[in-house]
Amino acid sequence: MSRILVVEDEPIIRTELRRLLVRAGHEVSEAGSVDEASSDYALEGFELVISDLRLPGAPGTELIAKCPGVPVLIMTSYATVKSAVEAMKLGAVDYLAKPFDHDELLLQVDRILKMGRLARQNAALKREVEQAYSVSGMVGSSPAMREVFERIRKVASSPATVLVLGESGTGKELVARAIHAQSPRSEGPLVAVNCAAIPEGLLESELFGHEKGAFTGAQSAHPGLVESADGGTLFLDEMGELPAPAQARLLRMMQDGEVRRVGATRPRKVDVRIIAATHRDLPRLVQEGAFRQDLYFRLRVVEIRLPPLRERGEDIPALAHHLLERACRRLHRPAATFSPEALETLLEHGWPGNVRELENAIERAVILADGPVITPALLALEVPAPAAEFHPKEHEAASGSSPESLEEYIRGFVLEHQDHLGEAELARRLGISRKTLWEKRQRLGIPRPSRA
Repeated sequence: MSRILVVEDEPIIRTELRRLLVRAGHEVSEAGSVDEASSDYALEGFELVISDLRLPGAPGTELIAKCPGVPVLIMTSYATVKSAVEAMKLGAVDYLAKPFDHDELLLQVDRILKMGRLARQNAALKREVEQAYSVSGMVGSSPAMREVFERIRKVASSPATVLVLGESGTGKELVARAIHAQSPRSEGPLVAVNCAAIPEGLLESELFGHEKGAFTGAQSAHPGLVESADGGTLFLDEMGELPAPAQARLLRMMQDGEVRRVGATRPRKVDVRIIAATHRDLPRLVQEGAFRQDLYFRLRVVEIRLPPLRERGEDIPALAHHLLERACRRLHRPAATFSPEALETLLEHGWPGNVRELENAIERAVILADGPVITPALLALEVPAPAAEFHPKEHEAASGSSPESLEEYIRGFVLEHQDHLGEAELARRLGISRKTLWEKRQRLGIPRPSRA
């Protein structure tokens, strides 16, 4: 049962509305004006306010500011596009023209109430998740992310060098910022460098600085990014792209605590903590001779591995709502929520671009949305290429196989494809739900792929 307030100065219409909503199972209160509603009731206690636009004293739209967080449905017999637009701009959840169809009104009321409940549930879930597991803007409650948060907490207070591993878009820079924010160096600078974004010929000068006249165009002395991070943290993203000469200089700086500018004769003392990150396979680069082994060992004093988004599906709803709220705030849009179909779409998508792809999809949807509900069409996620699907019942009927051999097939299919397919895609191709796939993993002892 939902609490609804009807504000209407015509007694006949007010009584008719009350009877209609009570028959639909709602608890209804009445008022004849904005002043009466404000003085007789605590407006924040209602789940919906239905108000006429033209009321004695003040217009019904004034109720919007008097009950923040409560949706207000504006109705009027003076149905014009202009008044509808003005009401919506003031924050009305929707607009209803008189005379209205009873069934249409009830459908509209049910939709608004469901959206309100979903928004409150999402807000509560977000608060709960952030209080328990959030670290400097990172959201997640899956076992893999709990382990990441715990490792961040343990390493933050130490001076140890940290190597953050993970696919592109998993949030490696967020880990670096979280470590810095919780460390004794939090008052010092955090300097982030994308090693792949600086041309190789300029990288050493940018990192370590140069003296005046060190090379053509060096018209003045320039402190490098390492010196800029003195007393704080230097975050080296895309570490696997660092060329060999810069690797040697960085190793020397880490060993001696000194940096020598290009063209300088004397080194300078620096106190810098290094956090490095890469999506590359550094051990393989070491074997190929593309990355120094001694630098690799120096970097990985503590290693933090970020799981791809496809392996932390239980985090997607809370993470999506967090990103949606942030996008609405940044783009100055009204609060929005996901439709049930949109949430299902988010859960089923493979997310090759990880959290960055999710954030971009949500921002695009907020920009294109005309209302407060994000639909699958607004997310505009690419549909994976069609692939041969497996349907257990059809397979059993066609082959005459027994349940035992069917389960052997499923086991073999999962083991063969799980290294390159996520849980959602495996379940889709098998024609079963993710829950059923999880149950079969438990019963058949199918291990998850190793993420070494």
